[in-house]
Amino acid sequence: MLDNLAIALQYISMWITRKYEKTLAALSRQFPAVVLTGARQVGKTSLVRRVFPDHTYVSLDLPAAAEQAENSPRRFLGEYSEPLIIDEVQYAPALFRHLKGKIDEDKRPGRYVLTGSQNFPLMQGISESLAGRCGVLQMLNLSFSELMTSIPDVSEGAYLYKGGWPELHARPDLDPHFWYAAYQSTYLERDVRNILNVGSLRDFDRFLRAAAARTGQLLSYSDLARDVGIAPNTAKQWISVLQASGQIVLLEPYYRNLGKRLVKSPKLYLCDTGLAVFLMGFDSWEAAARSPLAGALWETHVVMQVVKHYSAKGRSVPLWFWRTASGAEVDLLIERGGRFTAIEAKFTERPEQSDLKGIEALETFYGPNSLVNGIIACRAARAYKMTAGISAVSAKKIDQHLE
Repeated sequence: MLDNLAIALQYISMWITRKYEKTLAALSRQFPAVVLTGARQVGKTSLVRRVFPDHTYVSLDLPAAAEQAENSPRRFLGEYSEPLIIDEVQYAPALFRHLKGKIDEDKRPGRYVLTGSQNFPLMQGISESLAGRCGVLQMLNLSFSELMTSIPDVSEGAYLYKGGWPELHARPDLDPHFWYAAYQSTYLERDVRNILNVGSLRDFDRFLRAAAARTGQLLSYSDLARDVGIAPNTAKQWISVLQASGQIVLLEPYYRNLGKRLVKSPKLYLCDTGLAVFLMGFDSWEAAARSPLAGALWETHVVMQVVKHYSAKGRSVPLWFWRTASGAEVDLLIERGGRFTAIEAKFTERPEQSDLKGIEALETFYGPNSLVNGIIACRAARAYKMTAGISAVSAKKIDQHLE
């Protein structure tokens, strides 16, 4: 028992290095304020306290601090020395206007670091008061490459099942099922109800599960609403909240003045495969891998590794999917000056030539010089060429092939 306790304590104190560290420090050297947004439990507080260990810290998660910051913002700011970290700043919207005044008086970089979990009120306050005065960085949870730097022997299946939440990997004693059940309950109670007037939590629970079952698929608000038993406008509103709170990503279709030939509905991806697996009802990755949903979960994994790679750099890179009305499809496009890196996700260790047809159709559609490179993101042990312009790449190392 003592050995197990020692192991648990070792993991609790373990820091998993985040790619966001350099980006956050660079933004702080440039702007008077930096705003770090992201879903709950992605590690925002741990990150800012690690990157800025000598900053004064206050959390508005404490009701007394939030009340003072909202009702007496000038006095609140006067009580803390700079540079200052203000955690969960969305709980005091009145604070933004006073921060604006303080920054306008002194535009030295690095004075404030703000974090927040609810993008709706947070970004509204930024656009109204801090536009041009702050750098904004959206944080997602752990990518697989980040996790491997600290836990080299972690398996891809364990990551797909547990997801990218730091606590689940720092504390291997935690049961993912219980953790996700608590996360879902907390998310419903603290975040959704603060944004929406959810009449029925049972409806919203069904909605979350229906959304998870559609990860990697085209989003139809009417179909989603029908399956849950809510109005399409309600489904659209709830999807917007999931997107704003960092739970889902909507990938838009690509078209270059040829929109009539291409589909225009976005594709829906949950930001985390662990949450998707939980909401789908699987009790292990092995069970999920045997199911018809394995391909969609793998595609979600691949797409989110790319999204997380660019998010950590603070870069807004155009990401799309491509599908024609005749059925030709590429899971993910990265556009660079009208040319593409095309990525297909295949849940296999050895892709076949038929797996290249989507990328080949894209190159035919836009011309022989349209492709920078093609990637089949799969479970191969190492990367290898399949054709002159297309390679099979291990999904766990896909970030090495993006630049």
